[in-house]
Amino acid sequence: MTSAEHFISLITVASAKKLATALVLCFILYHGLMHIIYGSDSCKWLLTEGRYKGDKEWQPYGCMMHYYTQTDSRRCLRYLAFMGHHNHFVFIGDVRIRQLYKSFISQFIVDGKASDLTELPENSDLNFNDAQLRLNVQFLWRPQLDNTMIEDLRSWMKTDAPSLIISGCGAMTILANNNSDTQLYSEYSMGLVRLVQPVDFLAKKNTKYLWMLQDPVVKERLPAQLSGIDNRQINLCNKAAIKILSHSEVHIWESSKLVGAGVLEQSPDGYLASPLSLRHKIQILLNTYCNDHMNFDDGSCCSYPEPATILQLLSLSTLALCIIIGGGMWLYRKFCYYRTEISYLRVEMENTEEANNSETIQIEQPEVQDFYTLMTSLALLSIILSYFYLCDRTNFFMKENKYYSEFSFWLPLGYILALGLFFTEDRERGPRTLNREQTDEWKGLMQAVVLIYHVTGAKNVLPIYMYLRLINSAYLFLSGYGHFCYFWQTGDVSLIRFARVCIKKCKFY
Repeated sequence: MTSAEHFISLITVASAKKLATALVLCFILYHGLMHIIYGSDSCKWLLTEGRYKGDKEWQPYGCMMHYYTQTDSRRCLRYLAFMGHHNHFVFIGDVRIRQLYKSFISQFIVDGKASDLTELPENSDLNFNDAQLRLNVQFLWRPQLDNTMIEDLRSWMKTDAPSLIISGCGAMTILANNNSDTQLYSEYSMGLVRLVQPVDFLAKKNTKYLWMLQDPVVKERLPAQLSGIDNRQINLCNKAAIKILSHSEVHIWESSKLVGAGVLEQSPDGYLASPLSLRHKIQILLNTYCNDHMNFDDGSCCSYPEPATILQLLSLSTLALCIIIGGGMWLYRKFCYYRTEISYLRVEMENTEEANNSETIQIEQPEVQDFYTLMTSLALLSIILSYFYLCDRTNFFMKENKYYSEFSFWLPLGYILALGLFFTEDRERGPRTLNREQTDEWKGLMQAVVLIYHVTGAKNVLPIYMYLRLINSAYLFLSGYGHFCYFWQTGDVSLIRFARVCIKKCKFY
């Protein structure tokens, strides 16, 4: 046997199961280390890290971002209003925060007749209300970290506090201290330090405070009044914010800077955010506020699992008991079986009576074997179900939104076709076409294509979508053909056969 033939002989179902088990254990170990190092709060992931995908959609680190349409946004706030929540949002800052405010309220305007904000002075405070949603959105023009902003926060310490506060500024402070980086850092840091005490108090009243880091700028395109700003000074302000606010109840919105930097070339004047950047930032805000109340089952960020029910606890206890018993029996069989067998042989040689006892034990062995098989099978089933629960009902494994690309779709198909070309065998008897092995291989290929189709999100590609409809029809035809051939050859049309087919189909679906 050549080395190639020996390698091919090792490619079996048993070796594939061992490889898959090893990969799962490696994934569990990797994600466990990630949770230990970076934490398991998906809301923090949403506000901290992320990247742009090929279609310019934003992908947070480790979780999925739900896209909120205007209908979804109103449904979320309507549900919260029904539950007694008062949806009070406050945007505090400069012109960038004003941009964010305008984009935010556009998510809730159904008639398209919002007040024309362009007619109002840039430095005016704004307010938006929707009685049906119990929604109140305020914008407070505070371009600097001065006493006015601090007093606004302190005023809510004595009254009803907002649900969510989004603030950020820096341009005016940079322009006022343009000659000295040291003075800029000192003044900006002093304002941030004064911010901590009222924010920590508001956090006790369940107010979430987001500090939005400053986006970079395109200096060559800045208007004349902002020409003194450069990215070095912006980075200095962001560095001060991260250093000071990290040890408080302030949630630092670092991903907003990454969102803006990724599409910086689309900025209308080199300073203001582009429409695409604003859209992603609004989606991040809505995901932060709504996801935990909307019961999405797609691994969305900020969506925490519900408390376990009594039935779930009983089921988990039963699964754990099966794993313990089955695992204990497997370990006993693994480490003690051969030693026990040797001791029985020694006793048989020394004493005939004990040999009879040994014979009795051998007679009872099938029952022990059946019980061993039952418990180890239940333990294996419990491990598989626990793994499914870990994948489907927790955020232990990091998730991403589906993104279609030609590479991600056709590459796994190429793997499968390569396996089909190089690992073939001749059939010695039976029909050479449409035999059982051939139709099963075709159906397996179809199942793989359907799996790749759903994993890569290829449903929006019309040719692939139409091809998948054809695959579904062909799969149904092959299934019917296989059942017809079985009935024709065996004549078995019993209820037992029908039940077996139904159970097998349920397992597949």
